[in-house]
Amino acid sequence: MAIEVTRMTEADIDGAIDTIQQAFADDPYSKWIYNDRSKFNPTRNRASLRLRCNWGMTHGLFHVAKDPSSSTPHRVLGTAMWLPPHPPSEPQSWPLYLSTWTLWLNQIFMNLTYGRGGLNVKRYYIWKAAQAEAQGELWTSERGYYFCNIVTVLPEAQGRGVGRALMETVLEMADREGRWCYLESSRRVPNVAIYEKFGFRLVKEMLCDDEGDAIHLYCMMREPRAEQADEGALQKADPVDVEGA
Repeated sequence: MAIEVTRMTEADIDGAIDTIQQAFADDPYSKWIYNDRSKFNPTRNRASLRLRCNWGMTHGLFHVAKDPSSSTPHRVLGTAMWLPPHPPSEPQSWPLYLSTWTLWLNQIFMNLTYGRGGLNVKRYYIWKAAQAEAQGELWTSERGYYFCNIVTVLPEAQGRGVGRALMETVLEMADREGRWCYLESSRRVPNVAIYEKFGFRLVKEMLCDDEGDAIHLYCMMREPRAEQADEGALQKADPVDVEGA
């Protein structure tokens, strides 16, 4: 199976959303934030993900994996959504600023059209507050972090190197630049052990608690591997204190 990873295009979006919806159907975070599954609206969820994909094709590092040697060479087998590093001392670019506002306005229109689709808004903001607190504590580099937001693989394509190919595409970039990577996983088992194989370390357990109904998210960080980094990038790399994690 020869896996090919490319940047996401408009033609890939439906296939990418399929991988995400299948992967998150039984995800602890998804079940917590959409706690009344009878109200879950997959059409609204697809519309939300489409907006995100359209934004990420320009402003993120959104990739898809395919097998060009298979009988379905254009089928999306896996999807990765990474956010590029942004130095905190630098202001947002105007294109990014305007696109973020456009995304927000489109999401309002989507909510007017579909409603919340079962999303527990209170829990969404509990998560966002916990995430902001964790990242404020952990993100100490002035050079920013590559943030792995989503990595998904179709169930029938698992175990074939699809996830590895998607991860390594950006990890190799981070290593060359001497930058740290960051992710948040909704499962300790088996995800933490899997990500550890890529060089990530568990640095914090993020608690999202809604009056006793709580989930944990596992914050992990990865130091750039020196043997792959450019000399100039290494000189700029910042250490991150993860002692006792």
